[in-house]
Amino acid sequence: TMHHAKIVIADDHPLYRAALKQAVTKATTRVEIVEVSTMAELQDAAQEHNDADLVLLDLTMPGASGFSGLVYLKGQVPELPVVVVSGNEDHAIIRRALEYGALGFIPKSVSLETMVEAVQAALAGDAWIPDDVNLEGPVLDDKEAKIAAGIASLTPQQFRVLAMLMQGLLNKQIAYELDVSEATVKAHVTAILRKLKVHSRTQAVIAARSLDLETLAGS
Repeated sequence: TMHHAKIVIADDHPLYRAALKQAVTKATTRVEIVEVSTMAELQDAAQEHNDADLVLLDLTMPGASGFSGLVYLKGQVPELPVVVVSGNEDHAIIRRALEYGALGFIPKSVSLETMVEAVQAALAGDAWIPDDVNLEGPVLDDKEAKIAAGIASLTPQQFRVLAMLMQGLLNKQIAYELDVSEATVKAHVTAILRKLKVHSRTQAVIAARSLDLETLAGS
């Protein structure tokens, strides 16, 4: 019997969210579930529910790609335990998730029973990863670690601007989306470039994309 738990489920697939909800309700008797399906919603939830016992995070949601969401979350609310839930089971990806601060990693292919076990372990503060994962071997190179540190230091609004730069939006489009002035967007972009230690928007996008799963699985 666990105390009343609060769990944030962040996944943009309704079916998968339903499976996670089922696992969570089986894992603990009394639970409050907060569901989000975009990075923007997760940013709000992380601030509002920073007392949550666990975040179950899908790595690819609208507004986040690859590890950017995890890195950002651990930068903003480091005390929030995050377990990554992903369809990508590449061992290098799992090693990186742990290196970037995830408490555990649940592949989407596991059975419901296994998922329940994984959630229970995470609620008890234990790292849960698949048995067969080899944690040996290199994880982050310096360049990746520096980019991650830069992304972790972004403010919520800067992170949103970076996500929009990655979508190829122009300053005036970003200003419209965020309901701020173009001058404000320019100031955010300048801050992003400084934090990521790059000199242009293009370099900022390339840096952020280097934390994408496709890029990493192939590396």
